[in-house]
Amino acid sequence: MLDLRHVSENLADVKAALARRGFADADLLDRLGSLAEERRSIITSVDALRQRRNEASQAMGRVVDKKSEEFQAKREQLRALGEQIKQGESRQAEVEGELESILLNLPNLPHADTPDGLSEADNVERRVWGDKPSFEFGVRDHVEIGTALGILDFERAAKISGSRFVVLKGLGSRLNRALMQLMLDVHTSEHGYEEVWPPVLVKDSAMRGTGQLPKFAREAFRIAKDEDWEAEADLQGHDLFLVPTAEVPITNLHAGEIISEAQLPLTYTGYTACFRSEAGSYGKDTRGMIRVHQFDKVELVRFCHPDRGDAELDKLTTHAETILQRLGLHYRVVQLCAGDMGFAAQKSYDLEVWLPAQNTYREISSCSWFGDFQARRMKARFRPEPKGKPQLLHTLNGSGLAIGRTLVAILEQNQQSDGSVNVPEALVPYMGGIERILPP
Repeated sequence: MLDLRHVSENLADVKAALARRGFADADLLDRLGSLAEERRSIITSVDALRQRRNEASQAMGRVVDKKSEEFQAKREQLRALGEQIKQGESRQAEVEGELESILLNLPNLPHADTPDGLSEADNVERRVWGDKPSFEFGVRDHVEIGTALGILDFERAAKISGSRFVVLKGLGSRLNRALMQLMLDVHTSEHGYEEVWPPVLVKDSAMRGTGQLPKFAREAFRIAKDEDWEAEADLQGHDLFLVPTAEVPITNLHAGEIISEAQLPLTYTGYTACFRSEAGSYGKDTRGMIRVHQFDKVELVRFCHPDRGDAELDKLTTHAETILQRLGLHYRVVQLCAGDMGFAAQKSYDLEVWLPAQNTYREISSCSWFGDFQARRMKARFRPEPKGKPQLLHTLNGSGLAIGRTLVAILEQNQQSDGSVNVPEALVPYMGGIERILPP
């Protein structure tokens, strides 16, 4: 969430920054400016009324005759002042509620280093790793490969759950598990992340804290419940959502906390299944595992000092790249333009893996620096040493990696003319020594 004071005091600059993202609702920002001014006026007025009430109360206390007209007049004055204060406080609450609603729906301001542009066509390629695989036979996509090998089953998944689900079978399931273990091992043993295994059901407050709510409510899976079920489950009135990414529970680990500067940076990695409704994506990437409702992902989350955000983003991106390099997968890194970044991000790099069957690169990890945007929502702060005033943390996260898309890339980049698929060397120990997945 953006800082109200910064927005209201720098309205023209904020309008220009958000316009870089394609946000063009100037009227909404003007409304915010008007409300912020009204809020300041109300606070000043109510403070003055409280001062007058204190003075009137003291004056009334000095009246000796409690039955006198003077005493009654001062008591009436106190009552009137109390009513004015109550009205002012009520209006202040209304104004602050509307301000919060506006702020919760405003995206983050792009960092100065973020390129201009409004679509993925304006993203900037920063580097490429490896060579595109070449084939002397007709390239097949992961659906054909996996179905022929008997490791991907989309038909039975549809029977169980509907479209955009997949059942992994046999060595497909083992490959999925091997990828998860490799990623977690590398990130914990080599990159120093602390592993966590968080819940996949989270409160609405956690979704709000990282920016999924209210903006992306249609894309989330909310757990439907009735009063009897809620009482039995002891949910205490809050909604529960299936996580769209492990970013949500892991980043919220420090919601409402003040941590010591000496602890920074805090780094976490964790695996979860992820769930997205993919609202508004009808007809897009409906074939195979590219855009499904349930998928697996290993997440990287970092909390840092504001002065370290840019360096931490570079480090995070490199950590995610390490997995692709270990697997020998050709990929590129692109910096997202302002209009293509996620809602909460101020600077982002996407890792895009090469998919031969589509003859294109596809996102496999998005590494983002959020500044204090999420921390302000979560009230996550640190205390500068020694005993300084608490400041908002900066948060970062990225996929390290999306397991399903990694599996897709392995099947397509490592396919052989006989229908088999070579297992990347780094995964062979996790596959019990299996170096090749053969057709049945």
